Amino acid sequence: MAYTVLVHIANEEAVLGEMDELPNPDDSIITVNNPRRRDDKDLPYLHETVTTVIWPMHRINFVEILPTREDEDLIGFVRE
Repeated sequence: MAYTVLVHIANEEAVLGEMDELPNPDDSIITVNNPRRRDDKDLPYLHETVTTVIWPMHRINFVEILPTREDEDLIGFVRE
């Protein structure tokens, strides 16, 4: 199962992409597939044909795991 994530890199714009597995606490690198900006445009510092990027964990501030379509369908608006 691929996870859609938003990776916040130190002193950089956040990167949207997919990960096959979530990082473990003892990992030293993070691998992101299909890296792009939040608006789905290419990252200016990557070659246009790049599909996978590996960043060292010391550059990562935090990783947001975005909900999938199935998760959004399960949680609906609740009115009290």
